[in-house]
Amino acid sequence: MTSTPQGAPGPACTRLAGSLRELRGRTGLSMAALAERTPYSKSSWERYLNGKLLAPRSAVEALCRLADEPPGRLVALWELADLEWSGRSQGATRPLAGTVGAQPDDARQGRRGERGDHDTSGDRDPRGSGSGRWGRRQWAVAAAVCVVGVAAAVWAATLPGTGDERPTAGTTHTAAPAVGCHAQGCAGKEPGTMGCGSAVRDLGASRRMSTGAWVEIRYNAACGAAWARMWHTTIGDRLVVSAPGSKPQRAEVTDRIDAGDYVFTYMVDADDRAHVRACFEPARGGEECFHG
Repeated sequence: MTSTPQGAPGPACTRLAGSLRELRGRTGLSMAALAERTPYSKSSWERYLNGKLLAPRSAVEALCRLADEPPGRLVALWELADLEWSGRSQGATRPLAGTVGAQPDDARQGRRGERGDHDTSGDRDPRGSGSGRWGRRQWAVAAAVCVVGVAAAVWAATLPGTGDERPTAGTTHTAAPAVGCHAQGCAGKEPGTMGCGSAVRDLGASRRMSTGAWVEIRYNAACGAAWARMWHTTIGDRLVVSAPGSKPQRAEVTDRIDAGDYVFTYMVDADDRAHVRACFEPARGGEECFHG
């Protein structure tokens, strides 16, 4: 079981617990039913959902599967919550959260990164055996620092907005991280998990829809792919992105968590990026389309 952090849970932990409660509500499953369908006990699920204990990544993924929810957004949030829970988001000098026991029920998964708002800086990998002048603590500090860019890159595609205008876009760096797909190979895949969520630029200006929602088309040159995202939306709003020779990709605002967050489509092949098209379909009806 993971040790409880000092003080009140941080915003990422609180948001993760709330998102997990929303997913559980969508499944219609009781705590006992969740325990029957996953490797985690009823009491563990109660602690995960009320925020008293950070859920393992595998538990987050299991609940996403039960709710038929793409795991990318929740896994990115878990990355931030994991750092927050262990104290590393407050600085590498704070003691790391420890673990006790070997129960698979509450086993922790890996820790990877830290939110830097829309920072999309690259990551370094200080791999080694731990020999030489650096001891165990120094390697732990280096590992915590070097992976900051990983979760930030994933979160850049899904970070919620806070004002009437769109949040600040990510910055492009000269040395983009390696990506997991290109062009048609990216079609139908999630930008964050394929490494396409960093070094992103917008295709054209962000558009304010008649409902007050905002829509933009995002593009990653290394991936040769584009996707669309929307924010300040209403439950039931839909978004479609299309490109010549690529299957259209759709997204829908399904709950109030989505309505307060970015909701993005999967990617389309954008080798011909001038003809990438986004269509916003508000819940009240109608359609508003534009090209990148």
